[in-house]
Amino acid sequence: MDWRTLASRLFPQGHRIIEQDSFLSGSAQVDGKPVAVIGTTDHVPIGVEIALAQARAILKTVRETPQRPIIILVDTQGQRLRHRDEMLGINSYMAHLGKCIDLARRNRHPVIGLVYDQALSGGFITSGLMADACYALPDATIRVMGLPAMARITKVPEERLTELAKDNPVFAPGAENYLRMGGIEAIWQGDLAAHLAAAIANADATDRRSELGLARGGRKLAQPVAQAVISGSHVGAA
Repeated sequence: MDWRTLASRLFPQGHRIIEQDSFLSGSAQVDGKPVAVIGTTDHVPIGVEIALAQARAILKTVRETPQRPIIILVDTQGQRLRHRDEMLGINSYMAHLGKCIDLARRNRHPVIGLVYDQALSGGFITSGLMADACYALPDATIRVMGLPAMARITKVPEERLTELAKDNPVFAPGAENYLRMGGIEAIWQGDLAAHLAAAIANADATDRRSELGLARGGRKLAQPVAQAVISGSHVGAA
């Protein structure tokens, strides 16, 4: 779904979103109240310019419109793999973006992420996954690392990873698998405007992803390990 079609379905009461070099920014109305909108389109890789533009838009919202909800529309192939970006410190720019979203949450801005197309690697980790809750459309492509790249890094044969991915969502891409792991709160179908209004109303800054992953059977040890660390106890082998 292209971003203009998405915006018309999310914001039937109207929006003022503009696109510039695959960066989306602006405002919209949800249930008669204003929200800030930032995001990306065209599967754009996140380089230093877009990371900084998103961070600037979030800080402007925090400074000028206290507690206004922020909607992050995600469509990215991940961080831009260029020598220039690496030399400029793309990791620091993306960390800065993540910190700005965290600042907004700490200042009581409900932050909602929506993956409407692609969400890959660091471009997703420092945007949608930093929100109070992240949602996805059914056809969204979500993964942090593809199996071929995972095979090269882990030295585990790709065929073995493919087999593991059939039963273990940690190895498998897709919105349904991220739903099982708790990374995605829900997959939206039907009335997107109603889903968005409910998400804003129910936004909670408490991180429940490991809890959801345990309840949904996608991440069975994250929550027990976290609780063991907090309590100082031990967790048995899975």
